[in-house]
Amino acid sequence: MHADITPLIVGILAFASSLISLRLALSVAIIEILLGSIAGNFGLETREWMQYLATFGGIILTFLAGTEIDTKMMRQSLKESFLIGGLSFLAPFAVVTLVSRFALHWDVRSSIIAGIALSTTSLAVVYSVLIESGLSDTRIGKLLMASTFVTDMGTALALSAIFIKPTWFTLLFYVVSIVVIVAASSFSHHLFSHATFRNKVVESEIKYLFVLLLTLIFFANLGGGHAVLPAFVLGLCMARYFGKDSEHHVVIKRLRTVAYALVTPIFFIVGGMRISFSMIAAGFALFLLFFALKISAKFLGVYFLAKKYIPQGSMYTTLLMSTGLTFGTISSLFGLQAGIISQSQYSILVGVVVASAVIPTFIAQKWFMPVEEEDLLEE
Repeated sequence: MHADITPLIVGILAFASSLISLRLALSVAIIEILLGSIAGNFGLETREWMQYLATFGGIILTFLAGTEIDTKMMRQSLKESFLIGGLSFLAPFAVVTLVSRFALHWDVRSSIIAGIALSTTSLAVVYSVLIESGLSDTRIGKLLMASTFVTDMGTALALSAIFIKPTWFTLLFYVVSIVVIVAASSFSHHLFSHATFRNKVVESEIKYLFVLLLTLIFFANLGGGHAVLPAFVLGLCMARYFGKDSEHHVVIKRLRTVAYALVTPIFFIVGGMRISFSMIAAGFALFLLFFALKISAKFLGVYFLAKKYIPQGSMYTTLLMSTGLTFGTISSLFGLQAGIISQSQYSILVGVVVASAVIPTFIAQKWFMPVEEEDLLEE
């Protein structure tokens, strides 16, 4: 009889991450990524169930991030969000693509894949850090998440426009996404308010939200897309149900508890396991070059705008906007599966993406945490 030890190891890693996070006062996401990378390079292999739960964890985090957005503030700060988020995508995309093509002599498609992979900002990392640091309810937190959404929207659109060949299933995915978002944002209050379902131990509300997100994932896979952006929009449209003054706020608190206890640790651990230390070591100069390009281009694209619009948290904003994970890994994996980049190029890009999720976050939390929260709440 064979007993798979992988679930036990993952559970130990998740628990150890929480203890280390509390001890060092760092985001648990950083620790989970680091421990995942160590475990992966010492022989722990991902299982199919881990891959799916990791995808689900990323989608839940994205949905939760959408529910935290203050739509009124987002409308008031639309220009700031689009300027910061837009340049956060365009600057590294242009710099990395041009350097890959003309300095490293990669072909056009692999250069574009590199540009897309390193242009991303991780909504999952940003959201996790803001929640843990208590900044999610501040102006800087809401503006950060709105700007990150714009960046990832640019990444998704670039990947779709340049490489993905749409099919009828792709159209079906878009149609289903729109139907789910409109229907859920219009009629969910009937379920949440019904006495039969409210605050019962069977947690019908949580299971209902899971079904919505699983539906988006299924049709995204069917259509060759990704459910990150629809999940964020769904959370954004349902945010009014879950505000702190809402009677349904407890639902989102319980969902966050379930997610952080079980699903999102697997998302971050699997993200770390995708790194190959040996391949990064073999191409370490290239790894350093790409990391420097991503961070410096993000700085050029974000810092000066953040200095103008968020003077009390400009460096903190710039560092968190420099993080990458979900879309960066997705873009790199797409390039590998399509034969556009090699395994070595893939490992270098994913290594940079994961390093960008850890190093800027560590620096931001240690030395650039906004102190005067009341200043951040000023319009």
